[in-house]
Amino acid sequence: MIIGSRVRLREKKLSDARNDYRWQTNPELVRLDATPPLKISFSQYLLDYTDVLHHPKSTRHAFAIETLGGKHIGNCVYYNINEARKEAELGIMIGDRYYWDRDYGTDAVTILVSHIFRHTNLKRIYLKTLEWNQRAQKCFQKCGFAPYEHMVRDGYDFVLMELQRKAWEEKQNGV
Repeated sequence: MIIGSRVRLREKKLSDARNDYRWQTNPELVRLDATPPLKISFSQYLLDYTDVLHHPKSTRHAFAIETLGGKHIGNCVYYNINEARKEAELGIMIGDRYYWDRDYGTDAVTILVSHIFRHTNLKRIYLKTLEWNQRAQKCFQKCGFAPYEHMVRDGYDFVLMELQRKAWEEKQNGV
């Protein structure tokens, strides 16, 4: 478990499936990820979910985001881990709207980045966010990410952002 000032990150578990399904079928939430809502039944989703939990990939580490009181409010992940290039992609979703714009996402990203840089040899973390999603970009910049490129994929405009280990270490050391 990774504990921050507002949230804690923990391993995903089967009891998270109901919230995750609800969030992945919500048109407003999936729009933030530039993906369509899931169209499969919950029972099929649960079978797939169980399989992923029992057969994790070494190139993907997913966490549930909980309030310090234990309420599951979202998820975060680092994935596409490339040991040769020493980099990974980061993703986050706060599914419970009540916790938007209250620094829960910022705390989750901050502690996940700290965990990655303290416990792996990765040197770069990158992400993509929709160009119009200023709220997400503000959160990522607050956590030290900087935009470095724009990309168009499947008709969506994305801002690519990154955080280098060196910049993170300098921030930790007050440089």
